[in-house]
Amino acid sequence: MIPAELNDAAFIVMQLESGELDDIKALRDTLRHFAVFDAAASTQVRAHAQKAATSLDQILLGGNADSAASLRQASMSIDAAIVAAQLATRREPRPVSPDTAGARDDTRDAEADALGHAMARPARGDQEPTPPAALPHVVAATPSPLQTPASESATATPPTQSVSGGTIPDDVDLSLLGDFIAESRDLMVGAEAAMLDLEVAPNDIEAINTVFRAFHTVKGTAAFMGLDRLAEFAHHAESLLSRVRDRELAYSQAVASLSLRSNDVLGQFLDAVETSVRTQVPIRLPAQYAALMRDLLDVDAVLARVTTDNPETATASQCAPEPAENGDADADTRALVGVARTSPQRAGARSEADLSVRVRTDRLDRLIDMVGELVIAQSMIAADPAVVASGQHDLVKKVSHAGKIMRELQSLSMSMRMVPLKSTFQKLTRLVRDVSLKSGKLVELVTDGEETELDRNMVDAIADPLVHMVRNAVDHGIESPADRERAGKPRAGRIQLAAFQQGGSVIVELRDDGRGLNRDRILAKATEKGLVGAAQSLTDSEINALIFAPGFSTAETVTDLSGRGVGMDVVRRNIESIRGRIEITSVHGHGTTFQIRLPLTLAVTDGMLVRVGDERYIVPLTSISLCFRPESDMLSTIPPDGEVVMLRGEVLPVVRLHRIFGIPSAVTNPAEAILMIVGDGAHRVALLVDQLLGQQQVVAKALGDGVGEIRGISGGAILSDGRVGLIIDVARMTTLARNGITHAGDVAHAA
Repeated sequence: MIPAELNDAAFIVMQLESGELDDIKALRDTLRHFAVFDAAASTQVRAHAQKAATSLDQILLGGNADSAASLRQASMSIDAAIVAAQLATRREPRPVSPDTAGARDDTRDAEADALGHAMARPARGDQEPTPPAALPHVVAATPSPLQTPASESATATPPTQSVSGGTIPDDVDLSLLGDFIAESRDLMVGAEAAMLDLEVAPNDIEAINTVFRAFHTVKGTAAFMGLDRLAEFAHHAESLLSRVRDRELAYSQAVASLSLRSNDVLGQFLDAVETSVRTQVPIRLPAQYAALMRDLLDVDAVLARVTTDNPETATASQCAPEPAENGDADADTRALVGVARTSPQRAGARSEADLSVRVRTDRLDRLIDMVGELVIAQSMIAADPAVVASGQHDLVKKVSHAGKIMRELQSLSMSMRMVPLKSTFQKLTRLVRDVSLKSGKLVELVTDGEETELDRNMVDAIADPLVHMVRNAVDHGIESPADRERAGKPRAGRIQLAAFQQGGSVIVELRDDGRGLNRDRILAKATEKGLVGAAQSLTDSEINALIFAPGFSTAETVTDLSGRGVGMDVVRRNIESIRGRIEITSVHGHGTTFQIRLPLTLAVTDGMLVRVGDERYIVPLTSISLCFRPESDMLSTIPPDGEVVMLRGEVLPVVRLHRIFGIPSAVTNPAEAILMIVGDGAHRVALLVDQLLGQQQVVAKALGDGVGEIRGISGGAILSDGRVGLIIDVARMTTLARNGITHAGDVAHAA
């Protein structure tokens, strides 16, 4: 077991600065007291603690001009003491015969000597000791390539993918291991955000400390869990940030790439550990582990090679200017790495983190489902004739009060599943950085509204569509720096990603200032593929929508980024599957805007219950603009069987639901029925229904495989009378109207 004093010392020394003499003195005294009086600790552990105290004492006495090096030496000694304590804890006593006892003692002495010599052996020209995370392996008969000093690593044979990353210790607490994996992933997310911030402001010490603390925490906890390979890798990644923090290395583009790759591999390591727990197989090393370890062990050579291969990029990145007062760096330097900036009003509105507790998502989903069933049951009770017509005022009052509590409970349970878009936006920030570097473009990503909340299931559903759209914006939309200069634009392209709530929907908007859509080229390609007729006339919005056709691409060459015609059709299909809608506006030469409109949640729908014939339908309230009974002179027909209504100077197509779904006995005269204006913008239509039955909050349910997909229907709900009502998919309904699909046979054919 690791003594608490050492754990505390490891975190304290990480935060210390060389001028904080009072804190250094307090830590020195603590380490000295531990080294002298803690009889439970082994001699080796106490020796390392004493060595750390001596390093701190050199700072206090002024005997060492390099105080930062002494702090590093103290940190390394504390880490070595922790590793020695872990070795002592994991060492199992076994029966020893008299003829082998001497050999075992010699082995233990050799182990102790190896640990001591490893701490003293210089790893670089600045005499920094070998990282302690490698210490558990130094007693191996054949040295691991990961223990090779930096000067020898270039000729060492790195570990291969077939090498196991170790196994989960038998005595590990699986619940603690699960918490470690979850918390480490959170740390990795924060570390990645800090790394991307560092590319804008490479001298931001707080961002450096954030990354350093993340790696250090993962390293320490992994070592405590017995995950030696993971702890070892985290230490080498931490050492790179330690050199940045101590001003030995500038946070250049090459250093940033190494740090981000390390963060990725740590995440893959955590996935491998989780897989090992589930499948009971050894931990599999990540694919990039060997190559990255080789680079981390010889960072100076890697940086020298990058500078030689690409001196212009390396110089521009390594010599990044000091951040200005507003925190913004030089435009080309910032855009080169595709870094994101949060809008000023949003950045200043951050509040302290709320207290939270981890809950398994399957349990949360089950809770919400049960609350939904409870709401249905309560609505049935409230609408039961035995209650409504009972004449018992107190009973009705109590049922009404219970209904109010149920609505609040439902709202609270739904809010528990709402998450901000921040993590999704952050992943896109990294994507812009990587794709812009690969394509040789200068791209700046600006985000706004990252705290906007959506149902967790909705956030997961839009992640892949946004990845496709952002990749296309960088690869197809933004021009090369030279082309932008010739067009009179800044060399750095700009992509804006924003999210905001509008009524009962969330709008996610992606805007770029690139070349825009070439409608002539799109139309020519669509005609060539037979998607449109040669003589067919299309509006600009209809031409823009052609890019969503399966297999459609105007790219002249196929690259590993795009050009195969796969992606945008998946984008639209995924968005429509969650009752969303995507629209495009574009000005050739000036950029393109994609706007995604999403419901806040798929679980609960506030709707207007309507009657069509003997059927009941639910129209989402957020989609309804107006309900009215039209006058006969407001209606017109368009051959062959189209109908429109004139409302306040706007011509809207009329959609007869009884025709769409083949319902007999419905009202056919619009002057005796109700028109509901649904949709928004250029996509508004008038739905013809027989009667409005009132507003109702319903729990949306999937129709199931037995029913399959029904065009114009997004799901179903159990109504208060026990009947099933179908939920109208307004986005699909407007699409049907625009495509001239007005009869049940047309719907079946289109499906």
